[in-house]
Amino acid sequence: MSGAGPVGVVLMSMGEPESPEQVRPYLRQLLSDRDLVRFPVPALQGLFAWAVSVCRCGRFRRHLAEMGGGSPLVRLTYQQKAALREAMAGSGDRRFYVAMRYGEPSSRDAARRLRADGIGRVVALPLYPQYCAATTGSSLKALKAALHDEGFDVPVCEVRSWPDHPGYIAAMAEGVFRTLSRAPGGKAHLLFCAHGVPVDFIKEGDPYQKEVEATAAALRKVFPDLPWSLAYQSRTGRGEWLGPDAADEVRRLARSGIAAVMAVPLSFVSDNSETLYDLDIALRRTAVEAGIKSFLRVPAPNESPAFIAALKDMVLSCEAEA
Repeated sequence: MSGAGPVGVVLMSMGEPESPEQVRPYLRQLLSDRDLVRFPVPALQGLFAWAVSVCRCGRFRRHLAEMGGGSPLVRLTYQQKAALREAMAGSGDRRFYVAMRYGEPSSRDAARRLRADGIGRVVALPLYPQYCAATTGSSLKALKAALHDEGFDVPVCEVRSWPDHPGYIAAMAEGVFRTLSRAPGGKAHLLFCAHGVPVDFIKEGDPYQKEVEATAAALRKVFPDLPWSLAYQSRTGRGEWLGPDAADEVRRLARSGIAAVMAVPLSFVSDNSETLYDLDIALRRTAVEAGIKSFLRVPAPNESPAFIAALKDMVLSCEAEA
């Protein structure tokens, strides 16, 4: 990458409330994003976001309470930043930042710090393995808009997606191996789970589904002897979404006589409400009610050394290509 000054590496994620007080503004900001939620009347999206955030905040707060009071996603992202900074120490002049798409620290916060620190080049590192316009695309758009609003014209290199990056697959495989040690007989049906999106996104050319399938295919090669299936979780709103739904798939597995299921979250690199509640609590409850005898969940990579090594490789590759 060309440009004077140090490299600024921005770790980008969705963000989640760390306390009950943050829930309503978080939901309102999330629901206002047209890259994520396409309300039929754009002029009324703000009103829609306000109304739905009021209706949903109570349920989200209850979910957070069952998780311990708040989401660890922001904290874990800072830990990933610290681990990546340590892993890359001595290999060049870099500064590291965190930008959440919703909540704080925001893309605007990151842009202000990048400018204040005299950053000469930016590596935008979205922490979404599979590209989707509603996640990766929205985060990249927000960061570039914030840089523009700050009047900070700086080269930006984008790490757009890495669904089958060898380091990421190795980090995920480590988690599967460790979790298998707790399964009956060391075996289980691998239920690959990814966040669902509306089918309309895919019809418009979004690569998300293909990239999710690429992640699952890469992991299947590591565990060729284990049965598997792919499902999508956390559906909200109306319309057709990618399927099968994770709860429906668990019920199907139970009817098929499967006794042990291991959920493998493919689209989350930090534990958050969609792993700690949607999988650990809600999907586990569904599994028990359906007759599954053993339900386990592979942890997200978080700050595992293998995953941090993968992020380091992505940053270096991005710098070399720019």
